[in-house]
Order: sequence, then structure tokens, then C-alpha cells
Amino acid sequence: MLRLLISCLVALLVGLVMTRVAKVLALRFGVVDKPGARRVHQGVVPRMGGLGIYCGFIAGSLVYIISHPNLALTGEALGLLISASIVFLTGLVDDVRSIRPTTKLAGQLVAALVFVSFGGYVKFFSNPFGGDILYLDYWGIPVTVLWLVGISNAVNLIDGLDGLAGGVSIISACTMGVVSLSHGYYMPAALLFVLAASTLGFLRYNFSPASIFMGDSGSLTLGYVLGAIAIMGFAKGATMIALVIPILILAIPIMDTFFAIIRRLLEHKPIMQPDKGHLHHRLLAKGLSHKQTVLIIYAITMFMGCIAILTALLNPLVTLALLVLALALLFFGAKKLGILGVNMQTEPTAAAETEPKGEYIEKDGKVFNEKQPEKAPAAHDDKINNKTGD
Repeated sequence: MLRLLISCLVALLVGLVMTRVAKVLALRFGVVDKPGARRVHQGVVPRMGGLGIYCGFIAGSLVYIISHPNLALTGEALGLLISASIVFLTGLVDDVRSIRPTTKLAGQLVAALVFVSFGGYVKFFSNPFGGDILYLDYWGIPVTVLWLVGISNAVNLIDGLDGLAGGVSIISACTMGVVSLSHGYYMPAALLFVLAASTLGFLRYNFSPASIFMGDSGSLTLGYVLGAIAIMGFAKGATMIALVIPILILAIPIMDTFFAIIRRLLEHKPIMQPDKGHLHHRLLAKGLSHKQTVLIIYAITMFMGCIAILTALLNPLVTLALLVLALALLFFGAKKLGILGVNMQTEPTAAAETEPKGEYIEKDGKVFNEKQPEKAPAAHDDKINNKTGD
């Protein structure tokens, strides 16, 4: 326990320090989000906060694994750190240079395949109601790759309000960590708590009003690591019911992404075309404030996490009933909020927006462009980090 506490403390401190470093670097090189047609926030906000999350997680994980007498930096653990680094670098390049979606997807696929090459993939399912074990063999590889890429992008899509993706990821990581401990998956649990600690260091600067955004380097990395650790724990050889646990815990990003796809198909729009029909958009449209919206989504995530914890304690039939109830509630809520079909104007493409070049400087808590002086930005109330349009 002491080893885990020290590892989490290292992750938290490194996350705090490197988030500050990321802010300075982002302002120095102009890696910022500015107000625009697709952005509700006011003022210039740096967007390289993923550096703090990544560095904190790597530092804390290394401390835990290297200091543990029964662990070694090999196999899935090494594969996780290497593949997470690939995802982080892919997101960082996108934050700095805005690469093509296909290039970004290619980076995620490479990372997923690296993780698989270290043995990190679903190998078999066992029937919770009795019966034979279903061996997936190599068919588990495409299932794993789809899961990792899907979760990475799901977390990326909910990164639309200050503190939203970070807070949801912290709650998800802690919940999954508790359930992992109850199943005896001690190393995955430790890595999840380390991830939560590093993200908490970032959230110190990202909760409303945010002074830095995580960017794709943060959201893609968070989603990927959560998905990969789920594979290391629950999905390697678990029952069908146990596989549902990470899905329940990550229900908000998964269902929000699923509803976005359904919504755009129903409205005959391209799946990749951005809109403002996501959960946080609809809650804001109902008149809720920025902080109220974020806290409500936190509460929903905690509720789903509690159901996930119960599934680890109850028999399969009761678990199945809870699952059906939870999904029914999610669909009912989505329908009431209009998430499944929202007639809203499509946002302009990113190509329509340009940012002035030059170095940004921070003075008295406000950010200015040295080469193109501008009016001091207003307070950061009710910002939406909508870099990707979602």
C-alpha cells in the first residue's frame, strides 16, 4: 500500500509540475485555442495539458513497477507504456500542427498493435451461466484494436467543457481500480490509481475556469490507457458479465459517441461531421451553467460506476437485470435531452479558422500575442474546448 501511495504522489506532483511546464511551452510556441465560431470560451487558452497527464502517469507507473519485488518492466506493462507514448506523441503532433484525422487514426492503430504484440488482447470468454469457454484465439486481436481505438476517441469526443474529460476519467479510473482490486487484478488497479493521480494534477489547472486545455495529447492518451488497462484486467479471460464492467464505468464517453453516430445517420449527415448534440451541449442548452453541467455528468459517471461495482458482488442474473436497467435509463435520458436527433446547424470547418502566428505571453493571468497585440481576454466563464468540433 505504501508503494502505491508513493507512486500516486509522484504521479500527482509530476502532473502538477509538467502541466505548468506545458502551459509555458504552449504559450511560447503558440499552441493555443482562440475564440472563434466553434469555440465559446473567451481569451487565449494553451492546449498542451496532455503533457502533464502523460508525464505523471509514466513517472508514477515506473516508480510502482520498478520498486515492486514481484514485477518487471516487461510484457503487457512495457507494451502499455510504449503504446501510450505513441498515442501521446500522435495527439501532441495534432495539438501543434493539426494533422489529418486519418493520420491520427493511423497512430492509434499502430499503438494498439504494439500493445497486442506484447500480449495485451482478449483471449477467451467464459460463460457466467455455465458451459464451455469460448476461445477467441487471434480473433481477439481485432476486437482489442477496435476497443482501444474506440475508447481513445470516445474520451476525445467528450472533451468539450472545462474539467469534463479529466474529471470523468478520474472517476472512471478510480472505480475501475476498486473493481480490479475486488477481482485480484492488483497491477492494473495500481496503474489506474496512478492514472487518476496524474490526471488530478492536470485538473487543478483545467477545472472551470480552465487556464489550460488537455488537447488531443491528453484526451486520446486518457482514453487509450483506460481501455488498455481494462484489457490487462477484465478482458483477457473474463466472463461476459465481467467484460461489461469497464463498459459501464466508461458509459458516458461510449454512449455519447454511439448516440452521435446514430444521430448523424438519422439526420443524413457524415459521421465525422461535427455538431452540438453531445450530452454536454444539450445540458447547456437546457439552461444549466458550465459547472452544473460538468457536475451532473460527474454524478452520472459515479452512478454507473456504482452499478459496475455491484456487478462484481451480485450473481449474474441480478447483474444482467441491473445492466438492462442502466442501459434503459441512458436511452431514456438521451431521448429526453434530444441527443438522438438534434436539428442544429453544422459548425464551420476548422479550415475556416486561423490563428495569428507569434509568441504568446502571460501577464497578470491574461494572455497576449506579442506580434499581434489584442484586447485583454475576458474571464474564462463557460468556455467550451471544441477544437475538434465535438
